[in-house]
Parts: sequence; C-alpha cells; structure tokens
Amino acid sequence: MKFAIVFLVLATFFSLHACEAEPPQAKAAPETAPKTTPQAVPEATSPGFPFVLPKQKPDRPMSAAMERNYTAYLAPRPEDNELYSLFKYTQLNGFDYNDHDGTISRRDPSKVILANGKYYVWYTHRHTPVPPQGPQKCTDTIPSSDWDLADIWYATSEDGFNWTEQGVAIPRPSKPQVGWRSVTTTDILFWKGKYYLYYQGFMEASGTRGDDCPVAVSYADSPDGPWTPHNKIVIPNGAPGDWDQYSIHDPYPLVHNDKIYLYYKSDSDGDPDLVRMQGLAIADDPLGPFEKHPLNPVLSSGHETSLFPFQDGIAAMVHGDGNEHNTIQFAKDGVNFEIASMVQLMPIAAGPYVPDAFTNTTDGRGITWGISHFNNYTQWSQNHAVLARFDCDLSQDVHDSDMKRHRAFIKHDVYFKQGLNHEQRKRIEDANLE
Repeated sequence: MKFAIVFLVLATFFSLHACEAEPPQAKAAPETAPKTTPQAVPEATSPGFPFVLPKQKPDRPMSAAMERNYTAYLAPRPEDNELYSLFKYTQLNGFDYNDHDGTISRRDPSKVILANGKYYVWYTHRHTPVPPQGPQKCTDTIPSSDWDLADIWYATSEDGFNWTEQGVAIPRPSKPQVGWRSVTTTDILFWKGKYYLYYQGFMEASGTRGDDCPVAVSYADSPDGPWTPHNKIVIPNGAPGDWDQYSIHDPYPLVHNDKIYLYYKSDSDGDPDLVRMQGLAIADDPLGPFEKHPLNPVLSSGHETSLFPFQDGIAAMVHGDGNEHNTIQFAKDGVNFEIASMVQLMPIAAGPYVPDAFTNTTDGRGITWGISHFNNYTQWSQNHAVLARFDCDLSQDVHDSDMKRHRAFIKHDVYFKQGLNHEQRKRIEDANLE
C-alpha cells in the first residue's frame, strides 16, 4: 500500500512539471476546436459596384465617370477597345539626310497605298543650300521654314521598312502659279482608275503670311506619274470673318458614302495663340466642286489629323493642339466625332496604310502601321525633319496585347529635357526670395 501511494505522488509530481515546461504554442488543441481553413470570400451582400468589371453596362446608378466608361468608349477596358493602342517606332532605311546638317528634310507623308505590288508614299521634300533661316532672312534659295522651297517626292517599298526614293512627283510650278514658292503636305486619293495628289500651294514664304495658302491637285493614270496639274484652287478660303478665312492646310481625302470626303485644317484666332481645328469638304468629283460642310469645323482639335474608315464610320487620330489633342475619335457619319480613346506618343503627321481608304466600305477594318515624321531631328540651327515608321493596333483584325498596354515606358532623361526655361526658373527663384 505504501509503495502504491509513493508511486502515485511521484507520477503526479512529474506530470505537473511536464505541463509547466511545455511551450504554450505547442499545447494540443482540444478535439472540439475547428480546423484552420483559408478565409472564405463573403457572399455578395453589398450593393457596391461589382469586383469583376462587367463587360456590359450594369443596370445600377453610377457616377458620371463610370457612365462614360460604358457609353463613350467601344469597351470599358482599353485592352478590348479596338480604337486604343500604344505606338511603336522604327527608323527607315533608304533615305539620306546629308549627315543631318539641315539641308535635306522629309516630312508630312501621305497615306501609304499598295499598288503594282509595292507600297507608295508621297511627302514634302526640301533640299536647300542651308537650313531654314526664318522669314526675315529667306530668299529665293534660302528657306524661311522647314517646308519652304519644297517639292513633293515619293518612295516605294516592298516591306514598309526599306524604301527606295523615286524622286520628284510634283515640282514647284513657275511663278505666279499656285505653289510656285513651295508645294507641301500632300495626300493621295484613288478614284475610278485615276490617282489624285492634293497639296498646299504656297505663293509666299512661310512666316510672311505665306501660310495662308490654298489646296491644289494634280492627277495621273499611275502612281508613278506623270502628274498633270489641275491649275485651279480646290478648296477656297472662307469668307472674311470665318474660321478658315486664311488657311486651308493638310488636305486628307477618303471615300465615304459614295463621295469624296476631303478633311482639312485651318489656323484661326490670331498669332501666336492660333486655334487649330479640322473642317470637311465633300464632292462627287476629285476636281470639285467641293462643298464645305455646314457644321464645320467638325473636329475642335488637332494640328495634324489622320483618318481611316472604321466599322460603319470614320476614325480620326487627333494629334497636337486643342482640348482634345492626343485622342482617337469616331464618327458614324464622318462629321459628328466623339472621343473613343486617349493615347500617348501619337505619331506626328501620320500617314497610315489604309487598305480600304477608297473602297467605300461600310465595315472599315482599321490600321496597323504607317509613316510619320519627327520635327527638328537634331537642333534648331540644323532644323529638318525625318520620316519614320509607326506600328499600332487600331484594327479589327489584329489583337496585339503589347500594343494594348496602358502606359508607354519613357526614360527619365526624356522628362528632364522638358525642364524649366530661364524665365520660369527666375520667376520661381524671385518668388522664393519674397
């Protein structure tokens, strides 16, 4: 009996001390404790906006921004918006710029077309003894601006990257014909078996009211010419007091509704704060008469604007100037444009390859590449422009996920090059002293 009592006391002693030494976190859980499981997603009891963005507009009250996300764009996500894209750029082979000394410039390319098994593009070409010297120093051989004393040249390519320059297409005519000072900023139309080049015809040097120039046209049976000048102004300037009373620039023809839609830009509201907007003139014949649309201007923004058939309407790439610059817009009727997307690094003076530009299509397929230019390629003392290729996904037939990303990566040095000028820095420093 004594032995049993001693054994019970010792067992109780060691049992108590074993419990004290056991770490708290190592204690066994009661058998009735629930097992640990991942936290369950609560059932949808909140009236909040859905976690997964609906592809269709939800039937619920929404803010103005969310309403706009479903009503103003082709899709609520940019990845699904056929009129949204990033842009990629490639240097072109085949063009000489005289070591970029400013004496040779190529700019303002036309739409690219496919003919005779190759691509064609037309553009403003300047080859002068010196770079532009401004309106006060210009002469009959010294240019005032990058597009002064220029002719229209063209080049061909089999792949869109390597080009062969073919030479002059539209030379400057003799004085006093339209364009004797310079012919620039051309674009191409194909209509009923013939080719038409529309362009600006300068009668004075740019900067001396020479920019108040009309649109002229030449035509040919082949994209290689020869080109016959029409020798008449195609789109006249507006009446005194009208928004386009002085300038008719950047002619851009498309075929829509069995007619020729010729879009153009004008500068208004005075210098130096010019307002640039886009107008439309319509004709049944490439040589006119063109009738300006009564709702002009049809686009409130854009320094250079390129357009292309898209679905059952027309899309516009609106680059530079105005509240709606750097947007892509769409108009079912080619007149009443609405913003379809906002983009970055849009090509300057884009001349896209538009396979259905002249087919009178009611299902425009969009664009994937073209030619643009870069202004002032080196520095102002050698001011000249160069042609480059751009690629994008503004097409119903392509879905390039890389082109649909939301942000273009821009290195820091590009930002720092947009630094304060001397006057701005001084203003800030003076304010700090106060």
